[in-house]
Amino acid sequence: MSHFLDISLLKRNQRYRLLFTGQAVSFLGTAITSVSLPYQIYHITHSTLMIGLLSLFQLLPLLVTALIGGVFADRHHRRFLLLSAEALLALGCLALAVNAWMPHPSILIIFLAAPVMSAITGLHRPAMDGITQQLVDRQDFGAVGSLRGFLYSGGMIIGPAIGGLIIAHFGLVTAYLVDFISFAVSLTAIALIKNVPAPEVSHDLSTWASLKEGFSYAMSRQELVGTYVVDFVAMIFGMPNALFPAIAQSFGGVKTLGLLYSAPAVGALVISTYSGWAPKIKRQGLAIAIAAALWGIAIVLFGLSKELWLALLFLGFAGAADAISGIFRDMMWNNTIPVAFRGRLSGIAMISYLSGPRLGDTESGLVAAAFGVTASIVSGGVLCIVGVGICCWALPKFTRYKAE
Repeated sequence: MSHFLDISLLKRNQRYRLLFTGQAVSFLGTAITSVSLPYQIYHITHSTLMIGLLSLFQLLPLLVTALIGGVFADRHHRRFLLLSAEALLALGCLALAVNAWMPHPSILIIFLAAPVMSAITGLHRPAMDGITQQLVDRQDFGAVGSLRGFLYSGGMIIGPAIGGLIIAHFGLVTAYLVDFISFAVSLTAIALIKNVPAPEVSHDLSTWASLKEGFSYAMSRQELVGTYVVDFVAMIFGMPNALFPAIAQSFGGVKTLGLLYSAPAVGALVISTYSGWAPKIKRQGLAIAIAAALWGIAIVLFGLSKELWLALLFLGFAGAADAISGIFRDMMWNNTIPVAFRGRLSGIAMISYLSGPRLGDTESGLVAAAFGVTASIVSGGVLCIVGVGICCWALPKFTRYKAE
């Protein structure tokens, strides 16, 4: 039984249980919207390129707010930041629902609302990572990584599957409203968390100086740089999500779209459920590198698949590899980053693990438009494998890192 997911932290830590529960519900709604947005764009324009451009528009503000959000999370009350960010995200869902309700939904409104919501996410995640480190004891950081992987993988199984069904049977308006309700649940859970102290700021630095201090610390630890760069390379070349609406057309239409989005999460859920072994692995950098390379291999095989069941199988393998990488990245970040830097370095991490998929959507959309969907997926997987190898060669301390 020791290999199963350790949920004892949720039983004995009420404040983390509230945070985890609220985020689980909220992420479920976000996963539904993550299917709804590209489907709506493709339904209106029939263009994979437009889906890729939407991802690019979502990325640009995130590059700024992730860094600023990190500074805020290290200076201001993280619970207040979470409440503010989630309230604004809920309003964004309402705007998308109203637009979808119109007789002729506006592409312009989508290209305005989605980037604004992405920008707010940049303020949300550093506060979330920072408050988690405040609520949980150091010896439970391994359990946090596994629980977070379980939350995301479970949400990405249930969310897109429900999203596809909601879109098919009830429409996009309902899908966006479900996401709005999920934020209301999360806001309630966060409001119930008590006794969260504000961060201790030892000296008054300007925002720019505080950012420089965070970057200096990150760059001084080659093992941290490796966690950022390897994930960035894997996502920018091996992330085919923007192509799923087009791929779904050859596998039966919108009802299979949810399956494509959910398949990686099925593999991730299996790994997360049986992740009791993860804290025993000390060569965490090497584990991340191997997992990223396996992701690339699975994406190549997915691109070559001609049957739906085979495509879903290899997407599941890819999701399992990504979950392993995520678990060990989370462990390394919590073990090597002091509480005073957690917000800022979480912002830096966001640049890699969120901008990578956004740029990956753009890259895959552009290559697919020029050379076809299969060529885009296969070439991306190959470049992922090569890129991970180059990163390991250039950052030897990353692969040699051994947890104490």
